[in-house]
Amino acid sequence: MSPGPARGRTSAAGDGGAPRRGPVRRWQLVRAGSDAVPPSTRRFMARARQRRMRAALPWAVAAGVLALVGLVAWTVLGTGLFGVREVRVEGATLVTPVQVRDAVGVADGVPLARVDLAVAARRVGELAPVERATVSRDWPGALVVRVTERTPVAVVPQGEAFTLVDRSGVAFQTVARRPAGLPLVKVARPSAGDPDTRAALEVLVALTPQLRAELVDVTVEGLARISLRLRGDRTVVWGDATRGTDKARVATALLGEKTDRIDVSAPDVVTFR
Repeated sequence: MSPGPARGRTSAAGDGGAPRRGPVRRWQLVRAGSDAVPPSTRRFMARARQRRMRAALPWAVAAGVLALVGLVAWTVLGTGLFGVREVRVEGATLVTPVQVRDAVGVADGVPLARVDLAVAARRVGELAPVERATVSRDWPGALVVRVTERTPVAVVPQGEAFTLVDRSGVAFQTVARRPAGLPLVKVARPSAGDPDTRAALEVLVALTPQLRAELVDVTVEGLARISLRLRGDRTVVWGDATRGTDKARVATALLGEKTDRIDVSAPDVVTFR
């Protein structure tokens, strides 16, 4: 007796003995229309997008600003676009513009923003006739050097030449001829660090207009051996540089006396002959 067909099987052999499968389902994505999303949900989503944009905006602005600053800094500091093209000198008469430019020591094309203005000014100030100097930038490509030169207050004979000395005792220039209007000071080594030079300048400051008008020269043979030579071959023995105002007052009062030597080294006890 042959067995009957098995119950419960849902497939049977078809043509060729291959099993048959059930129907195949195919899925397809369909974009829902806007009317498929509730208005409240759409409003919530829009507000969420706005919040995200507002939160990101400061960061985007900051990034843009940093990028712009970096570009400007690179252009100014790292390229020759704003490089030095000119060194303009103002106020120089005792020194030449070429001397000032050489002292500045900045090559053409160096980025203007990278120039150390204080160092450049100090270099110019080391020129003997320069009392002080300032250096500034004039964009896009110039350095401006403003020079204040020393003012001579006395002249010191040096052989056949004359050395100009300022109020600080700095010997800053030598000329062939004695400039008119400057008192003559005789010291061995004129300089700001020379005690004799400083003593002579103290005496000049103490002189009255009357004494200065009669003055021929001031001679310093030592700190306590200062003398003034006046017109008419008269001599004022000054002594040291102390009590200059008292000595000048006494010597001025005796200018009308017929004497060729006035000793005011001790202004309280004056002698003359």
